[in-house]
Amino acid sequence: MLEFKDVCFNYGNGVPVLEHINIRIGPGEFIGLGGRNGCGKTTVTRLLMGLEKPVSGEILHDGAVINDDDASARSHYIGYVFQRPERQMFRSTVEDEVAYGPQQLGMSRDEAAAAVAEALAMTGLSHLAKAYPPNLNRGEKQRVAIASAIAMHTSCIILDEPTSGQDSADKKMLMELLTDLNKKGMTILIISHDMDIFAQYCQRVIVIGNHTKAFDGTPQELFTQREDLYDLGLSRPESVALSMAVPGMKYCRSMQEFTEEMLRRIGGNR
Repeated sequence: MLEFKDVCFNYGNGVPVLEHINIRIGPGEFIGLGGRNGCGKTTVTRLLMGLEKPVSGEILHDGAVINDDDASARSHYIGYVFQRPERQMFRSTVEDEVAYGPQQLGMSRDEAAAAVAEALAMTGLSHLAKAYPPNLNRGEKQRVAIASAIAMHTSCIILDEPTSGQDSADKKMLMELLTDLNKKGMTILIISHDMDIFAQYCQRVIVIGNHTKAFDGTPQELFTQREDLYDLGLSRPESVALSMAVPGMKYCRSMQEFTEEMLRRIGGNR
């Protein structure tokens, strides 16, 4: 369990970035974090990671206050995948890169090797174990960063715009991987401007607006009940907009669901 209790933050100039934020992130959740550019989304994750410290309020992990714990201490249970994952890679092969975390945790050589092998297999990277990380494509680099977190046995992964710049095939592969990890109990928190991801994959969406938490609920509640999506820097996914336009149609999380529902209706009317 990760929790913000009445957290406030600014960058030392007195101008508020976040004010009185209260958020609980439970084990095994799949959460989308959205809002306009500059609203404080990335600041929320930097506070979670220990890269920034709150001006006031408390950040807790399993009930214990962790305000003073730095990023290295929190890396035992939180993994972070940057928008440009190559910035967090510095070793000469994929397997060495993934092994860095387990080695820092003090695992034995055999334990680290087993953790790396498992993480590479889970992320579909075993065949790239000897590859040079900078030579990989964006989707592969994302998976290396995720594998690094898996190898450390972290319980939560935070990803910053993980699908930006990826084609549909790489995006689908990444989201299927994260869904599988979530089903195995890992908590996933994604910062994204891609509303299709929120609708199709997330169980819960948190929106930051006006320096605080502007929404916290299910994607269906967000996209069908809120009239201020534009003001929050969001939009209604096409699948949701189309399903709402058809009388009596159920909420559709994806265009595939909408197409299947339309075909079912057409077939039932013959």
